[in-house]
Amino acid sequence: QVQLVESGGGLVQPGGSLRLSCAASGSIFSIYTISWYRQAPGKQRELVARITSGGSTNYADSVKGRFTISRDNAKNTGYLQMNSLKPEDTAVYYCNADIREVVSRSTGNYWGQGTQVTVSS
Repeated sequence: QVQLVESGGGLVQPGGSLRLSCAASGSIFSIYTISWYRQAPGKQRELVARITSGGSTNYADSVKGRFTISRDNAKNTGYLQMNSLKPEDTAVYYCNADIREVVSRSTGNYWGQGTQVTVSS
């Protein structure tokens, strides 16, 4: 059984920073792509950033230059560093990952439970 757990969300003032973490646990053989999505009230879930197993990254235009996605393969953890936060960044942020399991050797797509980020003065 594989689980993803996000942490690091909270309330921050405009212009502030937060660092989200996504820790994977369980019977993990390998983690491929790690992605961060967000969903604001009344809006569809959208891709924020993605990092491949090789370290290639891509970002939504709305966060380019402000957010940085990274990963620590030894810790089975992904990160999203968010700087210069704006009120429109307020959303629930979800971690998503493609993970190959040890026993079955099958690759599944997993979601975390989400962490709330609120940007407000």
